Amino acid sequence: MLRDSDVLSTLLRRKPDHSLAQDLYCDAGVFDADMAHIWYRDWLFSIPTCEIPKAGNYVVHEVGVYSVIIVRGADGEIRAFHNSCRHRGSLLCTAKKGTGPKLVCPYHQWTYELDGRLLWARDMGPEFDASAHGLRSVHCRNVSGMVYICLAEIAPPIEEFVAETARYLAPHDLENSKVAHESTIIEKGNWKLVWENNRECYHCAGNHPSLCRTFPEDPRAIGNDDSGQMAGLQESHTQRCEAAGAPRGYSISGLGDWRFVRTPLLDKAESYTMDGKVAVTKPNSSLPFRDAGALLKFKYPGTWNHFLSDHVILFRVTPIGPMETEVTTKWLVHKDAVEGRDYDLKRLTEVWIATNDEDREVVENNQRGILSPAYSPGPYSPTHEGGNLQFVDWYASTLIRAITGGPARMAAE
Repeated sequence: MLRDSDVLSTLLRRKPDHSLAQDLYCDAGVFDADMAHIWYRDWLFSIPTCEIPKAGNYVVHEVGVYSVIIVRGADGEIRAFHNSCRHRGSLLCTAKKGTGPKLVCPYHQWTYELDGRLLWARDMGPEFDASAHGLRSVHCRNVSGMVYICLAEIAPPIEEFVAETARYLAPHDLENSKVAHESTIIEKGNWKLVWENNRECYHCAGNHPSLCRTFPEDPRAIGNDDSGQMAGLQESHTQRCEAAGAPRGYSISGLGDWRFVRTPLLDKAESYTMDGKVAVTKPNSSLPFRDAGALLKFKYPGTWNHFLSDHVILFRVTPIGPMETEVTTKWLVHKDAVEGRDYDLKRLTEVWIATNDEDREVVENNQRGILSPAYSPGPYSPTHEGGNLQFVDWYASTLIRAITGGPARMAAE
């Protein structure tokens, strides 16, 4: 099991423009370093705000050794707390989601207000100060209808991402949406392999027949080549969207941890459906035309998203172990859309349910092949795998910077 110093050495010796060394995809020590230096330090997407629309609604999100309660208070604010009673540490919420007027520990019934204050603790003596035993907070932000949490004591800056998200998501009304369907799968592969598979469509034609009916494989259209150029169709499409109030083009952070890109779908397709037509006739966007394509957004390390004219798809990645990752997908539709009238659930979800399962198989085969003693890092396609190059550079730089406490450095083998 590698120590931080070993992980650092491996990263500093990595071969540029190639996949990562075997240990970085398999080793338990590397997994511990990833969790400690990335997952427990960065902002992580948790849930859409519309999943907890009423006071007392809560969801429990588990990340590694942490369990976090995300709850809407009586004042309408969404807050996050460590799911650990301040008495003797018992879990407060044992269900994945629920509703209650207060948060009550099932062990000794210590009772907390929805804002985390301790309200009642039986027979604790006259010297007991309830105000000193409120729930421990977790950093929590509502970012245009998406809840992000950060487990670090001091959270990294997020204001630029918040502002850019507000700009790009302005036409997409997540607050007045609802979760029409949720799917969770476990992929027996390292979380970085899940991301690498997501960041390229080099594999799409050979693996995703349903998705390829509507999604463009052209790496220029989705900002995944290394030319810095956009396809002509993509350029004219984004100009049309901008005229309708949807920000155009391509935006990526200086650190490379988030990105927005707007792309047309194939042959003026309107949504990710088998026939290319909208899946929801009551849209949750203000876009004035159905063939608005997809706004693709990612925020490392935990989420990628697709915003269409008629609905939204949110993907959440959560590492479970060195070679096991949870992928949760949520389909959001307008809160007043009625199943059977405004949308058919099978039609809404079938393309990405199939695609997720195909991706699971791809990732698991990738992981199994990397476990072979014959594996050595291979070159990325500069045409199709620019997204992979960007991701592994972000990963290496982030981990090097976290371990050393300084700027990232990289040396070729």
